[in-house]
Amino acid sequence: MPFKSRRSLLAALCLSALVPPLAHAQSQPAAWPAKPIRIVVAYPAGGVSDTVARALADKLAVQLGTPVVIENKAGASGSIGVDAVAKAAPDGYTLGFAAISPLALNPHLGKSPFDPQKDIAPVVSVMYSPVLLLGTPAGKAKDFRDLLATARAKPGEIRWTTSGPASLGHIMLEQIMASAQVQITHVPYKGGGQQMNDALGGQFEVLSTNAGPAVQQHVKAGKLKPLAVGAPARLASLPDVPTLAELGLPAANMSSLFGIYAPAQTPAAVLERLNAELNKALALPDIRSKLDATDNVPTGGTAAEFARQIALESENNARIIRSAGIKAN
Repeated sequence: MPFKSRRSLLAALCLSALVPPLAHAQSQPAAWPAKPIRIVVAYPAGGVSDTVARALADKLAVQLGTPVVIENKAGASGSIGVDAVAKAAPDGYTLGFAAISPLALNPHLGKSPFDPQKDIAPVVSVMYSPVLLLGTPAGKAKDFRDLLATARAKPGEIRWTTSGPASLGHIMLEQIMASAQVQITHVPYKGGGQQMNDALGGQFEVLSTNAGPAVQQHVKAGKLKPLAVGAPARLASLPDVPTLAELGLPAANMSSLFGIYAPAQTPAAVLERLNAELNKALALPDIRSKLDATDNVPTGGTAAEFARQIALESENNARIIRSAGIKAN
């Protein structure tokens, strides 16, 4: 081969050796985050969930060095907001904040527009919101055991309200009736405001509701009597009120677990970074005090742990819904 030809071949080989790394470099995603991040809150503005999400967004913005904005998409028991996350680009710039019920409860009632296992990536659990079982002015029970005794003696006489059919409160009530072998009349409501007004007016004997400032106010004023709580442990604000597990009803000892989600197929490195940064934010004293002040308990942990919690609750809910024949509206 002439010298000139050999030199041309060598040059071509050298050029071809440079092409793959260049192409590889061009295919790499830009450094994350490179633009604002959106957190879709699956509930209306102004509530405890919205307040917590905004506090976390402020911390993330500082930690990540990019704006973090909140968008409220309420409706369908949280499913509308989570669906918006499921359908967003999996690039780490859209996250969701919601209870796990859109993933672990709603799908078993035939009202989920997305596949919880295929469309959503759990990032981190944020808090659990205890469920308070409260006696109203119409109730005569001095404690929860007395309530069950009355229910056994007078089947169906006690009226128990929840936020609606197939809600977490309804699931808990079905578990209580099955485990304690009592009959209680379920009165479903569509709005928390009307439910609370009627509770204060003594229109029924018991209501189940998530913890929050308004509930605390009525309990402190003596207008509502705490009988039991659905939570992993007793609440610091109500140290004398037992959990349902302590009362011998562990299957009914449920609370609302909230967390952060991302679209499925979001890069693993981004999910890991988000998990680490959110855990860091949840450990900050002002975030923890904000949650403690409303009886909501900060959690945190790994994404895998959060996914296992969702799977376990989904399995339990499916069993309860089948056995009780619960139907959604």
